[in-house]
Amino acid sequence: MTAEFRLNDLPIGVFDSGVGGLTVLKELKAALPEERFIYLADTARLPYGTKTPATITAYALQAVNFLLSQGIKFLVIACNTATALALPTLKEHFPKLPMMGVIEPGAHAALRVSKNKNIAVLATLATVSSKAYEEALLRNEAQAKILAKPATLLVSIAEEGFLNQELTRLAIVHYLEDILNDQKFNADTLILGCTHFPVLRKMIEQVVAGRMHIVDSAEVLAIEAHELLQQQALLQNNPREALRQNTRFLVTDGVGRFMQVAEIFLQQPINSEDITLVDIS
Repeated sequence: MTAEFRLNDLPIGVFDSGVGGLTVLKELKAALPEERFIYLADTARLPYGTKTPATITAYALQAVNFLLSQGIKFLVIACNTATALALPTLKEHFPKLPMMGVIEPGAHAALRVSKNKNIAVLATLATVSSKAYEEALLRNEAQAKILAKPATLLVSIAEEGFLNQELTRLAIVHYLEDILNDQKFNADTLILGCTHFPVLRKMIEQVVAGRMHIVDSAEVLAIEAHELLQQQALLQNNPREALRQNTRFLVTDGVGRFMQVAEIFLQQPINSEDITLVDIS
């Protein structure tokens, strides 16, 4: 077995502060059915969305170092906040590790579907404050106009599994009514700029009622990840390894809580033997 072949056999590392990145993992597993994955959730220190940029970057560096110690061939930052605030530093510290975050794919998708290039973003406060989506959109379309709004409460609602309750609808209306009623801005596209929000997509679609395209970064990221792995000849090419397809979950706290919420996000049961409590600090 050559060194390149062994590299192909390594799993893909997926990192998030908690469970939101499971929406990304779900799409990755669908797009890359023969790959193995390690999902690291830094649940002991969530939420990242309220932390300072320096703290988030420090946490992300620890997480990637830990994933590298487990053996990975590719890294996905499945957290908008960590992507916005830590991805440039991660690329600088780990230049040989192919990696991608969720913001750039989301920006690409939004610009493809938007006709007037007026794009709204719902995200955490840290992501909104970073202006990462504005920068990504404007890099690709100088005429784009962006309205980003923090919607922190939706994170808790998603984790509680309140997918169809009236409480959820009212919270979504609260965050979106200004955007929907802003006829001057006239957004025709909405980016779900937090990986928790796709869990609430059906209710968001009901509130939006066809007035905006809804973009889920995870769907586009999975497609772009497949393309990048193919370009770098990193796709799994060992039939025996393909038969061992599985996902390992590493969490830094609250195994029981993670398992409960993960089943909501992945929409399938999780084997407790696949979840390991780890210390990455």
